[in-house]
Amino acid sequence: MSDLAVYDLDRTVTRRATYTPFLLHCAMRRAPWRLLFVPLVIGSMLAYVAQLIDRARLKEINHHLLLGAKIHPRELRPLVESFADKQVATNIRPGARKAIARDKAEGRRLVLATASYRLYADAIAERLGFDDVIGTGSVIGLDERVHAKIAGENAYGEAKMRMIADWVEKSEIKDAHGHVRFYSDHVSDRPAFDWADEPVAVNPHGKLRRLAEERGWAIEDWG
Repeated sequence: MSDLAVYDLDRTVTRRATYTPFLLHCAMRRAPWRLLFVPLVIGSMLAYVAQLIDRARLKEINHHLLLGAKIHPRELRPLVESFADKQVATNIRPGARKAIARDKAEGRRLVLATASYRLYADAIAERLGFDDVIGTGSVIGLDERVHAKIAGENAYGEAKMRMIADWVEKSEIKDAHGHVRFYSDHVSDRPAFDWADEPVAVNPHGKLRRLAEERGWAIEDWG
């Protein structure tokens, strides 16, 4: 029976969000002319704030603008690797490193559960010693290219919890996992907090801090 430690990525393990920086990283190294689309990226963000589009569509639009409609994995790989190296070197919370080391020493199976695209979250997770990754997938076309289209659900909020449950169902730990410790900075992960045996609010924003205090969940400052 495996005890689990499940981590959110953006602003939990990392200090800053990773998705837009990843796309900008790719644009600057692969096609700097795509930076001309930054005003359109900002416009799509405003459309999201105005609730004209959802998070999934926002991701797809910005992916298309800054990385292109499709890209071959061999072109994407060096961009992913250099971005992951940069994140691990500059964007990981000190407290996250300590928690990962502690959970690993306790023999827990380390799972990264993130709304970020797996196409780069996998590389970050590998460098930090995670065992598994649950995240937003990308459509791979018959042309073997990565398309600017989400495969399945955007792993955010209730969708993230559904994807965690699906991962448990399909893995060898079905009906056999032990104690679950879950870390996140954001109230959108309430379904996963409610599922976990030991919810931990990390550097929580106001809504999550209030919820954690009401529920008696642990609150940690990871710096």
